[in-house]
Amino acid sequence: MSGQQRVYKQRIRSTETLKKVFRAMELIAASRIGKARQKALQGTPFTSAVSRAVSAVASHAQLDHPMLQERTDTNRVAVFVLTSDRGMAGAFAASVLREAERTIADLQAAGKEPVLFVLGRRGISYFRFRRREVERTWEGHSDSPRPVTAGEITEEIIRRFLAPAEEGGIGEVYTIATRFISMVKQSVEVRRMLPIEVVEAEDGEESAEALPLYEFEPNADEVLGGLLPLYLRARMQSVLLHSAASELAARQRAMHTATENAQDLITDYTRLANAARQAEITQEITEIVSGSDALASS
Repeated sequence: MSGQQRVYKQRIRSTETLKKVFRAMELIAASRIGKARQKALQGTPFTSAVSRAVSAVASHAQLDHPMLQERTDTNRVAVFVLTSDRGMAGAFAASVLREAERTIADLQAAGKEPVLFVLGRRGISYFRFRRREVERTWEGHSDSPRPVTAGEITEEIIRRFLAPAEEGGIGEVYTIATRFISMVKQSVEVRRMLPIEVVEAEDGEESAEALPLYEFEPNADEVLGGLLPLYLRARMQSVLLHSAASELAARQRAMHTATENAQDLITDYTRLANAARQAEITQEITEIVSGSDALASS
């Protein structure tokens, strides 16, 4: 019985150590989620303002910019997958990768050729383990994206989209990432980034004030050409920020659950250790009483 007590006590010590690790990771995620959520939500007004500016310029332009045109000379499609650099975030990365597999299968069924771009070590290791070719990767800042990363990604996909078909040009760009809705709800979304679709205001959506008159210098087409990369970069930065906030929220929730489960295990092991100790005491008393009876009878 003493051997069982040692086993249970060792398990209790190990679980207590894990509980401390889980609790520390939960507190770290909780301390960072507020700033990440604020960044994700604050970026929405800027993206909306750029969208309105693009729509306003598009109403005066010819809409023949290459970033607005459908390509028919290539069937290559870029699929940009945003995962996490670290684990311990529940099903965050698994949900994105599952949606990525579905999207890739749908594109292949439609006769397209998916080209993978991956952000995050979890996604990189996932596709490499399955021997899937990845065109380019980014890692190291999945939970704290930098503006320079969004700029690099935007420049890369624009360059690939504008490249000739014989030089590896792509016809479409999709992003698969998690959108932050609230602390308890995040959803994986598939968005088409290129070619850009300019959405103008519907009837009745304009404000009651008269729409301003614009003068474009040198012309509306030139202004639109300058706005489109800025618009795409703003959208990409928003995707990165929402993914980071979702990752931290998922990690905080997962570590909170892991901490509670560790405490439940400690309670169970403590109960089993006490039962083993009680059984050992009972056995010792039984042996003493049996020995005493044997001496008395002799």
